[in-house]
Amino acid sequence: MVQKSINKNILIEMIEQLDLPESIDRKVRERYISLSSWFERENSSLRDINIDIFSQGSFALGTTIKPLKEDEEYDLDMGCKLNIEGYKGSHTQEELKQIIGQELELYRNRVGIEKPLEEKRRCWRLEYKDEVGFHLDIVPCIPLENERKALYEQRLYETYGYEETFNQEVAHFAVNITDTENENYSSLSDEWNISNPQGYVRWFQNQMQKSNQAIFESRASIEPVPVYEQKSILQRCIQLLKRHRDNMFEENKDSKPISIIITTLASRAYDGEQDLEEAIINIINKMPLYISSQKPRVPNPVKPEEDFTDRWDNPKFSHLNLEENFKIWLNQAYLDFKKLLEKEKTEEIRSILNENFSLNVSSERLEKEFGYKAPSMPTVQVIKNPSTKPWCPK
Repeated sequence: MVQKSINKNILIEMIEQLDLPESIDRKVRERYISLSSWFERENSSLRDINIDIFSQGSFALGTTIKPLKEDEEYDLDMGCKLNIEGYKGSHTQEELKQIIGQELELYRNRVGIEKPLEEKRRCWRLEYKDEVGFHLDIVPCIPLENERKALYEQRLYETYGYEETFNQEVAHFAVNITDTENENYSSLSDEWNISNPQGYVRWFQNQMQKSNQAIFESRASIEPVPVYEQKSILQRCIQLLKRHRDNMFEENKDSKPISIIITTLASRAYDGEQDLEEAIINIINKMPLYISSQKPRVPNPVKPEEDFTDRWDNPKFSHLNLEENFKIWLNQAYLDFKKLLEKEKTEEIRSILNENFSLNVSSERLEKEFGYKAPSMPTVQVIKNPSTKPWCPK
């Protein structure tokens, strides 16, 4: 029981080192609110339009961790949804993206962001360079039409068997997004790509409820970055797995397992365990069970036709060995967490933390605060008055 308590405490210490400092978390939220408010200002070209601004990705899920190096950037993914009925009949994806881009360019100049607004495939990027290296990715989007929502709900039920109320909630958050690689990007068309980051957040929060922990929701038109007063066991496990992944692939970042795959598999594998050390091992063991042998290999839980492993079999990415690297990482994660939870001596624990997680805890803290054992002093055998001295000449 004592060793189990030690293990739990060192895992919590690791997470505390991985969590964002309060100052950075506050800065992220300030920038989110600042940009959200910009679209509502008096002379905004979009002032008379009902707009929803929402966060997505790791900040919305509560699984963000510090970068390995201090000079690496933080990022916040946002959606900017224009609620205009019949928008597709009069505007193209390109027009929507340019409308949002013009407002973002005005904002960039207003707040003094030096780096030019950068257009990505599905979003615009604002990159700040001050005391916190940080960028915002803003995805322009519009709501899914009612008739398509009905088909969306039906697809969720047929594939996953979710309850009707959950299907309705998830479908409510589905959106049409702009995508420069869509063949209809510059022409009027009903065929836009569909995404559902908010629906994924709701699904993830539902997975956390396996342990009867609180679910955090916000239905405000401008949805803030969710505040998780206490992280769930599932969130903590994902943070630990992401750190191990980042450390292992520090020199080969393009080949590392992507966070959405880790998060989805871990969420499916989580079975409501209340002990952090038990949960992390069980999750790692069960994650492979949720990788299908047929496409989609790891389907999006709120958009069944989307495969998060779509790059695994794509010839363009074959040189990265993505599937093999995922398997190698998962096996190594199991071995490293297992060792971490079994070792009792200070230097063994310090070595694992440093080499496998790029984390540092002093020997003194490990011994005094966590109860690990100090290295035992080597015994020296002293021979008194030996009868013979073989090293001396006779």
